[in-house]
Amino acid sequence: MNARTMKSEYTSIELCAGAGGQALGLHLAGFQHQLLMDIDKPACQTLKHNNALHGLGWGEIVEGCIEEFATYSSHQYKGIDLVAGGVPCPPFSTAGKQLGKQDERDLFPAALNIVKNTQPKAVMLENVAGLLDVKFDTYRAEIESRLERMGYKIFWKLLNACNFGVPQLRPRVILVALKAEFAGYFAWPDGSITPPTVGEALYDLMASQGWEYAAEWKQKANKIAPTLVGGSKKHGGPDLGPTRARRAWQALHVNGNLVGEHPPEKGFVGYKNKVGYEYMPLLTVRMAARIQGFPDWWEFYGKKTPAYRQVGNALPPPVAEAVGRQIIYALDMANSSRLAA
Repeated sequence: MNARTMKSEYTSIELCAGAGGQALGLHLAGFQHQLLMDIDKPACQTLKHNNALHGLGWGEIVEGCIEEFATYSSHQYKGIDLVAGGVPCPPFSTAGKQLGKQDERDLFPAALNIVKNTQPKAVMLENVAGLLDVKFDTYRAEIESRLERMGYKIFWKLLNACNFGVPQLRPRVILVALKAEFAGYFAWPDGSITPPTVGEALYDLMASQGWEYAAEWKQKANKIAPTLVGGSKKHGGPDLGPTRARRAWQALHVNGNLVGEHPPEKGFVGYKNKVGYEYMPLLTVRMAARIQGFPDWWEFYGKKTPAYRQVGNALPPPVAEAVGRQIIYALDMANSSRLAA
């Protein structure tokens, strides 16, 4: 499917859009974005750059706070077909304190206020697997109750990116809510695409500068990747995550202690003072983007650390596309049924 010429009768707004993983996937599924919003300047620059470069035809791309948007201007988008987004994960992440609604970064209430003001046909919000923990049962029930009072039927699902052809586990919780007349036609995507290994996914990039060991490395990097960790401005850095994640990368013959500037060059044997990492290359931002399911033509704005953070925090586009197609199917079927009647 050609992203440059995509046209759609279904419109959407994207909250906490980041570098555009979910936005790109929903675009490829058939949604046309009228607004994309994020508070991070480099992420907004990434969205603007790709929108212009590839002629995606997206509407406004706004650097701003969705709480202010909910209060002052979200009503302008009343009647949009889809409200989507990836509200911040730290309130529910097992890597943090899991403060839930006590965390100042919890933006579910703002997202639900936007849904109330816009009354879309469908809602799609994603978050970390921790949101399904028992300790958040009451919180999820509160979300469901608010949406049900607005006339929606709610669907929750834990999806693993590896089931959609992405060479990484990456479990994510997806919330889909549809107005009653569309909900009966919704089903979760099958998710039965076998992913490549890390070696298969990255071999051409690893070999691009003449590294003689690339073919042997490909055979050793023979599993899918652990979940990429993007981190935050407070805690994230130019590496592939905490100790456990870096050990998992080491088992795949990747040095996860840094993010690289370039693929390994001819004669590469390792990095100084890194015993145990011989012949283990670093991942570049482009390599990480492939692991996350981004196409090579999607470009990231900013220096290495903010660019990698954008990649690591994204929802893989193939996952968003698969769910988006199922939402569109439900909308199409309901519309066809209405016309037939």
